[in-house]
Amino acid sequence: MEKYLEFTGIGKAFPGVQALKDVSFRAESGKVVALLGENGAGKSTLLKIMSGDFTNDEGTITLNGNQVDFHNPHQALKAGISVIYQERQLVAAMSVMENIFLGDLPVNALRQLNRRKLKRDTSALIEKFGLPIDPTMPVGRLPVAYQQMVEIMKAYHRDANVIAFDEPTAPLTDTEIEILFNLIRQLKAEGKIVIYVSHRLAEIFQITDEIVVLKDGLKVAELKTSETSEEELIRAMVGRDIGDTYANLVRNENIGEVLLEVNNLVTHAVRDVSFKLRRGEILGFAGLVGAGRTEVVGDIFGADAVLSGEILMDGKRVNFKSTKDAIDAGIALCPEDRKDQGLVLFRSIKDNICMPVLQKCKSGPFFLCTKKREALADEAVKKYSIKTHSVNKLVAELSGGNQQKTILGRWTSSKMVTKILILDEPTKGIDVGTKAEIYQMVCDFARQGIAVIFISSELTEVINVADTIIVMRSGGISGQVKRDEATEEGVLALAML
Repeated sequence: MEKYLEFTGIGKAFPGVQALKDVSFRAESGKVVALLGENGAGKSTLLKIMSGDFTNDEGTITLNGNQVDFHNPHQALKAGISVIYQERQLVAAMSVMENIFLGDLPVNALRQLNRRKLKRDTSALIEKFGLPIDPTMPVGRLPVAYQQMVEIMKAYHRDANVIAFDEPTAPLTDTEIEILFNLIRQLKAEGKIVIYVSHRLAEIFQITDEIVVLKDGLKVAELKTSETSEEELIRAMVGRDIGDTYANLVRNENIGEVLLEVNNLVTHAVRDVSFKLRRGEILGFAGLVGAGRTEVVGDIFGADAVLSGEILMDGKRVNFKSTKDAIDAGIALCPEDRKDQGLVLFRSIKDNICMPVLQKCKSGPFFLCTKKREALADEAVKKYSIKTHSVNKLVAELSGGNQQKTILGRWTSSKMVTKILILDEPTKGIDVGTKAEIYQMVCDFARQGIAVIFISSELTEVINVADTIIVMRSGGISGQVKRDEATEEGVLALAML
């Protein structure tokens, strides 16, 4: 009998937001179905209904001909449904084998852990997937890609018939992505039902068979991957043709004098790094994962001790002992990991935006003024079109794109004096429509005279947004090119050779 998962008329509402409305489609065994849409389209809500984190208000879910109704994740797991989220659900201090068999650990007659059987069963599973993983290794010591493989093996051991992937390649290198894709192809060949969520359109065409497009909680298209194009998918997601995103950018034509100068910088992670950043300039940093890009901006932001070299702002040497010193000097950072490092997820939009300017939001010497903070948050919500019914909404409940806009709103509010804005992977996990918005925002910051450092692992993005591109390799700078001279091949060669 053919296995399938079918959604019929699924609806889900939250206060002030209709997250899903009348969503229907079917995912069959031996196929990879992409779930595509802008941030806030309803993809994550649908996955959470499927996994038992949320209950649907309307509609039904049918698994292999039987209607299912999950009220918690345990029920979904028991039914054979597993979702692998961006945030891995592993116990870092426990071994690979303990994580895979957690909840089902083999025991002997005395009810003691049978480590020999545990290792043997785990080794067989690892061998089946052809992975170079030590079953006794603490999972927290594995590279991110292999942690994800452990998640997949955990789902496979649980005999999951439905496995959903939520933005699985966001933290992975190209080599690691190919390992992941080989595992997904293996799951597909074994007749698993695979649902794949990603904003990277190139991946969709590599790994999927069918595509379901959501927009504003509605299903707007259902297509065979082999019969569509990137342009058609973008039109379906965004509701319009966004044209040549980069050609339409309104750029700063008046780059000013040098604002930041880094000379022969050496820290624990970087070596002999030198560059200049001008007012109103967008300075791009390219390079492979681990090249040192994030470490350089962390050093500038006061997160690491400078062993030698110097940093100058406005021609004066600075020595930031903390991130507060850097913020006071007018440097702001939107970090690569916005959830862990950039936001307090279970505080409101208002709290997150006002965090660095609380002294300016007081009513008297001791109390914060709610009206001042709400006005500042409202300003950011309007300026960046953050989708929310209230500034008191928890940031954890926002889509990735709206979380990124919240961080931008924090550092560019009317009460902040930001001279240098560091953006580390600002479009990671963000849909194509919101990406286009962020590109123009970056150009607008530069037109306002803010100097921008723009880090991205997407070569096309950094080459087309930045005025100048610095390429890093192994903790040092391997080259520097202007936008009109840059090519993907040339930048990649500097990053690798």
